[in-house]
Amino acid sequence: MSVLVTGGAGYIGSHMVLELLDAGETVVVLDNLVTGFRWAVPEAATLVVGDIGDIELVTTVIRQHRIDAIIHFAGSVVVPDSVSDPLGYYHNNTANSRTLIQAAVATGIKHFIFSSTAAVYGNPQENPVTEAAVPAPMSPYGTSKLMTELMLADASRAHDLSYVALRYFNVAGADPQGRTGQSTKGATHLIKVACETALGKRARIEVFGTDYPTPDGTCIRDYIHVKDLVRAHTSALVYLRNGGKPDVFNCGYTKGYSVIEVIAAVKRMSNRDFEVVLSPRRPGDPAAIVAASTKIRATLGWVPEHDDLDQIVAQALSWEDHLARFNRTT
Repeated sequence: MSVLVTGGAGYIGSHMVLELLDAGETVVVLDNLVTGFRWAVPEAATLVVGDIGDIELVTTVIRQHRIDAIIHFAGSVVVPDSVSDPLGYYHNNTANSRTLIQAAVATGIKHFIFSSTAAVYGNPQENPVTEAAVPAPMSPYGTSKLMTELMLADASRAHDLSYVALRYFNVAGADPQGRTGQSTKGATHLIKVACETALGKRARIEVFGTDYPTPDGTCIRDYIHVKDLVRAHTSALVYLRNGGKPDVFNCGYTKGYSVIEVIAAVKRMSNRDFEVVLSPRRPGDPAAIVAASTKIRATLGWVPEHDDLDQIVAQALSWEDHLARFNRTT
């Protein structure tokens, strides 16, 4: 049997593929390569270039490769873009996910792991925020992911499909062995942008909003190392294969850092100064959001191994330096 990883040529997906291969799984990647990279898919995995919205293709892939579990990453992830292009996000994140779920049900897939987001919480009333909090997304991105969670819940009640939805907080860092990392051009993730600025790839970094009700006025986020995140997925896969019931889990460290604190960490770890521009708030950004992680630790037995901001930044910097050299020679 094989595991299908949608979006497996992207940032988190490529780390997931490596994690599964390291564990001895047979892996099939389905990616349209719009934002992913062919080189990010290891030779040991099978790459199928195509879209999850193509139900005939998805059905054929599932049957031909004897897929028994799907880990679903494919989608659009930039919050401000979702505000300006809501219908695009509802198409790519929600409608296409519906098609994928339909194919999973039709082919008898029993295990489904979904890449959700802390954006479903919006601006929570309490931090750390638990999975019991009432969702209140502030952006079409968050709403598009919540809608997919609701579809999975309904599908699991009607069919023999069990799922886990993992609500990511802010993913950062790179593979500790240097095999892959965040490579998207024009990415908006804070740590990547700060690392690019430290290495001279950008002239400056913008801080969006300095008047939030936080200690230094900038947004606070919970940053999780991508390696710990994909390990949460393998724990979820074991859980489902052992008969675990459908559930939702936060993926974070229960520790928050402000934008200013993250930029300071990048300056410290790179030993370089760079220009920081203070700009107005962006639409869709909550002031602070930090994960309560008791549930995932207790139910899935997940224990973080890379819970250190300086380590996350150092590995992101190392990957960014590698990427610059790679791009100069290819």
